[in-house]
Amino acid sequence: MLYNLIPNTSLKVSKICLGTMTFGQQNSEVEAHEQLDYALAHGVNFIDTAEMYAVPGRKETQGSTERFIGSWIAQRNNRDRFVLATKIAGPNPYFNYIRPNLGFSKEAIHDAIHKSLERLQTDYIDLYQLHWPDRNANFFGKLGYQHDADEMWKDEIGTIVKTLDQLVKEGKIRHYGLSNETPWGLMRHLHESEKRNLTRPKTIQNPYSLLNRTFEIGMAEIALREQVGLLAYSPLGFGLLTGKYRNAQKPDQARLTLFPQMSRYSKPQSATAVEKYADLAAANGMSLTQMALAFINQQPFLTANIIGATNMFQLKENIESIDLQLSELVLKEIEKIHELIPNPAP
Repeated sequence: MLYNLIPNTSLKVSKICLGTMTFGQQNSEVEAHEQLDYALAHGVNFIDTAEMYAVPGRKETQGSTERFIGSWIAQRNNRDRFVLATKIAGPNPYFNYIRPNLGFSKEAIHDAIHKSLERLQTDYIDLYQLHWPDRNANFFGKLGYQHDADEMWKDEIGTIVKTLDQLVKEGKIRHYGLSNETPWGLMRHLHESEKRNLTRPKTIQNPYSLLNRTFEIGMAEIALREQVGLLAYSPLGFGLLTGKYRNAQKPDQARLTLFPQMSRYSKPQSATAVEKYADLAAANGMSLTQMALAFINQQPFLTANIIGATNMFQLKENIESIDLQLSELVLKEIEKIHELIPNPAP
């Protein structure tokens, strides 16, 4: 396994992070514990979750992912062996069942962290992340920004940073990060933390894959110059970059077969790109999955690549991608495909 320091911290994390959003929906508690055991035994010391998980979000399964991780921690008594990240949900009427006070007010943050700590059966979170912005912005697959002059949002980022800084002082969290954030939002957080001499965001968890390299446009420079590490999510585009959906296949129990509404990456141009990447991988003796993950692992702005699996074969293949180094020739061929079909699935 390879490791990185989360920027401006002493936290050494595996470059492969175990994403857990299937725990409680596609994976049982027993299966979740098996994945956690295997990942930890193979050098993965970074686990990411969220209060809204399992995915897709439903009232019946909300919080189950954190509870499964919590029962694993209690049974294994191993909290000191890994770095734990979770996320607080932003405002969204669809998720009002999570908490009546969705958003990032002081009261909401304290309520959310208390409930996450209880479910996770731990007394601290290493990395606490704001799951999505609390304002109108272009995230979750939205490329263009459309300004709403009548938006009721009030810029309270300074207050949010102050609240998170207090949680650090209380020992409930060690660091905080952002997720699904824009360049403006990241810079506002950095500005407020610097102006007030408070804790600063250490990471940004945004989508990044061969089908979605929009992070490179406005965020990569910020990440490198301001030392904010990318935690890349959906590195396989909801499984499209495994090749299992090629030729309109619908494998039994696969995520997009079970939940066709999760269509963020399922666009015609994505299918075209997948075919080209699959041919490139085959021509170079690699699986499409491992080539797609290895490409992300080699990026200079990456802190960790968040993989997710619903079975042990997938988990093993994903973790083993850390051993693959793409050649300059393969990287050049990837760029040719990217220039031909840029960001087909943001």
